[in-house]
Amino acid sequence: MIEILKPEDVERARKTGALVAEILQTMRTRATVGTNLLDIDRWTKEMIEEAGAESCYVDYAPSFGEGPFGHYICTGVNDAVLHGRPHDYTLADGDLLSLDLAVLLDGIAADSAISFIVGETHSPEDVALIEVTQRALEAGIAAARPGARTGDISHAIGTVLRKAGYPINSEFGGHGIGSTMHQDPHVANTGKRGRGYKLRPGLLLALEPWVMRDTARLVTDSDGWTLRSATGCRTAHSEHTVAITEDGAEILTLPKKA
Repeated sequence: MIEILKPEDVERARKTGALVAEILQTMRTRATVGTNLLDIDRWTKEMIEEAGAESCYVDYAPSFGEGPFGHYICTGVNDAVLHGRPHDYTLADGDLLSLDLAVLLDGIAADSAISFIVGETHSPEDVALIEVTQRALEAGIAAARPGARTGDISHAIGTVLRKAGYPINSEFGGHGIGSTMHQDPHVANTGKRGRGYKLRPGLLLALEPWVMRDTARLVTDSDGWTLRSATGCRTAHSEHTVAITEDGAEILTLPKKA
């Protein structure tokens, strides 16, 4: 299903996006050395419920997972890049943490992800990994405008990742979003210009470049959900929900400036 939102629905999406951004930034400040992933999940649940919103994850049960996800936020540490299921793990100095959150508020969903390094030990390789996903996301957003096609976004993202020397996995990528978290069209992290669905105002997309340092192959953890790099290398993930407008793409999940 591809959903085109009315202006009043886009306004509701702005509120959902603001909530997602607020929760992610709060969790970023709380994710320090010694923090347990289960505490991050619990704090996320509390913020979602206090806002009168709903989790898109707790009952999420697609064909590629084992039963409902059962948690409120994805927490990927180091080699875990997608669908990281919170578990009893205490964050250590130098861990590379990815947080991915999708929430439904007043009938409209928004989805966003951030990656950052915990503590004081920041390796140049990890910093570069995070920064390239951010640059790729910016390039994808710049390519998202009325009349463009999903392939234009994919090409923009893939060009940044490829020039930086990272392998690209196209199994999982961006997607449409609206009254439900995952919709068509699929927006791969590499592709050809001029191909795919033609963008028009009212379309919401969750764009999400992610990379693994030295492989394009994923393996599924024993929890049936967490996707890790096949070589154990470090990973990073950046994501924003955007609304296609008459003028381009409006980012709905930007955090407020301090």
